[in-house]
Amino acid sequence: MRFTVTGEWDHNRLLQVVVVLYSFFVILLWFTNWMLYFDAMDLTTASVVDHYLGNEEEFRAPRTYRGMVELAHFHLFAMGMLMMVLTHLALFVPVRPSVKIGLIVVPFFSALASEGAGWLVRYGGAGFAWTKIAGVLLLQGSLAALVAIALWSVFAGNQAANYSGAGDDDLDDDWD
Repeated sequence: MRFTVTGEWDHNRLLQVVVVLYSFFVILLWFTNWMLYFDAMDLTTASVVDHYLGNEEEFRAPRTYRGMVELAHFHLFAMGMLMMVLTHLALFVPVRPSVKIGLIVVPFFSALASEGAGWLVRYGGAGFAWTKIAGVLLLQGSLAALVAIALWSVFAGNQAANYSGAGDDDLDDDWD
């Protein structure tokens, strides 16, 4: 990513094309995330509880341990890679270092919350259903923000003027 640091970003159209095309795939992922979520449940705690703990009236079985492990196995790797790429791009946008920290920490936290919330509901109890809803909303919001910022950085140009964080004395230069 030396292109983004040295200012060559503005002149490397192929790198910009890669970021735009990657963003397109993440946008499709974002939409399919909503589709999958709303196919299984909605934004009510009752629907989340029914999804993970089952519902006898609807003949829905509880999620199995094996099924949850298989889903977690794939999701943890895929979400980790997705977050690494998107947050890495956020390192090079011209915003304050304190904003960059949020752009990195919040998406990783929300992905973990979204993934872990099902386990909490299934094995910790129905009272954790709100964590699934909050995790999904925060994750989807984080993904949308990261994609928007990545696309903005491509089309706004002037990456060489990357914000240095002047005025953020409480942060080391390592956070730039």
